[in-house]
Amino acid sequence: MANAHIHVRIDAETKKQAQRIFSEMGLDISTAVNMFIKQTIRNNAFPFQPTADPFYSERNMAHLLHVKADVDAGRNMTVHELIEE
Repeated sequence: MANAHIHVRIDAETKKQAQRIFSEMGLDISTAVNMFIKQTIRNNAFPFQPTADPFYSERNMAHLLHVKADVDAGRNMTVHELIEE
């Protein structure tokens, strides 16, 4: 079977972290990507369950904008004492 090339852009720090982890497993990035793709084909799905960070949900973003508007207007602000244990 002939080889094909895939070009993927990621930031340098992400690549560095991935290389370190894969190296600890005895893999390089190319082998890890091949494993991911083969598992995707085998399962006809991602080999993991992708999830969205709830922090970025529409509901939470609307809440944060509301809180920011209150803070900007000086409303609903409470001063709390520092609790030291």
